[in-house]
Amino acid sequence: MQNRSALSELNGATVLVTGGAGLIGSRITARLKQLGARPIALCNMNAYPEHVYSDVFGVDTTHPDTVIGDVRETALVRKLVAESDYVIHVAACTREPADAIDVNIASTQAVLDAVAASHRVRRMVFVSSASVYGDGEPEETESRDLLAMRQLLESVHGRIPRQFHEFDSMRPVSVYGATKAWGEQQTAIVLGQVGISYSIVRYFSVYGEPQTIKPNSHSWVVAWFAARASLGLPLHLNGGGGQVRDLTHVEDIAEGTLRALVSPGAHNETINIGTGIATSIRAVAELVQAHYPETELLETPLPAGDPLGGYASVRHMENVLGWTPKVPLTDGVERYVRWLQSTPQAAPDWLLQATPL
Repeated sequence: MQNRSALSELNGATVLVTGGAGLIGSRITARLKQLGARPIALCNMNAYPEHVYSDVFGVDTTHPDTVIGDVRETALVRKLVAESDYVIHVAACTREPADAIDVNIASTQAVLDAVAASHRVRRMVFVSSASVYGDGEPEETESRDLLAMRQLLESVHGRIPRQFHEFDSMRPVSVYGATKAWGEQQTAIVLGQVGISYSIVRYFSVYGEPQTIKPNSHSWVVAWFAARASLGLPLHLNGGGGQVRDLTHVEDIAEGTLRALVSPGAHNETINIGTGIATSIRAVAELVQAHYPETELLETPLPAGDPLGGYASVRHMENVLGWTPKVPLTDGVERYVRWLQSTPQAAPDWLLQATPL
């Protein structure tokens, strides 16, 4: 692949990873160490109980390159950016709307200001999300003929999942998605004005060990289904489970991010990081059920606002990064189940009283 050698540029480089102690950030920093880089992980570590970071994610909280702090702290961010050759801005809040606005907007601006003032940073990656595309409904700009054709096909075959292309308009339907859309545009504005290279990566549905469920993380469908099944709980299929997701293993997410960090063709590009495969929620439940045969699948009403979903167009990713994800979903679910069996505390007792998924 064209970019295997590009990753060698990270050998000896210092890379600041905001949110570097979380699920995705910790996988990125682990891969950076394998490549001979020095990752600096900046994280406030308030998304999980303290033991999850050390015991599950494997973060050495005593290491000097693990910096416990808020990404909105301008002076701290400027200091760490000044030490760095590359920056990956992963940190984000997906919780209450007010928190998402406060954290995501302020932290992104703090990082961008620091990078723009730097004379050392070679490239910054801004981590965005497929949520910028919206809920999977067809584009309003579809022609009358195309819309009629779609309706005809769906009347015969059922709903056709939408494929998301990087050139599609951004139509977020959540505050989190809106903050990511803002972050993409702000990255292009701030860094474009000063001529610093950047890349924007749009993650699709991230899953895989050591993902540990927490309240209000229902989008983590593999982890939730496996955790519930391990406790003997039924798996609830909202609306029958016809919604689709492009499930991408966290190891592939980390690898794609690092390739976007150093690939020459990724300069100032926006890139989907996904598999290009649409998988229904029901199919995920059945994959999990295969490991827990006694698990019951129950159809439940479709909640208002539950996204229909879609999947990534991966042609641009393949062309720019010279790479495709390596972990098939069947293998990824099997790996997660094995990990969960060896890490039973990842299926917390409070799940027995939690709102069903």
